[in-house]
Amino acid sequence: QVQLVESGGGLVQAGGSLRLSCVASGRTSSTQTMGWLRQAPGKQRELVAATSGGSTNYADSVKGRFTVSRDKAKNMVYLQMNSLKPEDTAVYYCAAGRFQFTGGSWQVDFRGQGTQVTVSS
Repeated sequence: QVQLVESGGGLVQAGGSLRLSCVASGRTSSTQTMGWLRQAPGKQRELVAATSGGSTNYADSVKGRFTVSRDKAKNMVYLQMNSLKPEDTAVYYCAAGRFQFTGGSWQVDFRGQGTQVTVSS
């Protein structure tokens, strides 16, 4: 099992920035791929960003604004979010393991409890 704990969410005005952090513990050998999902009220869970073996992938809606990075020595993954928009408001989940798009939503092996990000207009 892998435990993931997020931090860094909060309330920010549109145009502002936030940095999310996530620390992994347990069977970290299963965390080849790590990243972030988000889910807004009434919407399916979507992939925000993921990193694996030096490559990164981003949702089109966050490209150029968000950056995912990883510190393998510390078992941490980060999400730097700049130029935030009200539509970025969601619960953000740290995720690790296999990422699968099933039934219109992203599923992962391991997911944290989530941290709320609210962007006011």
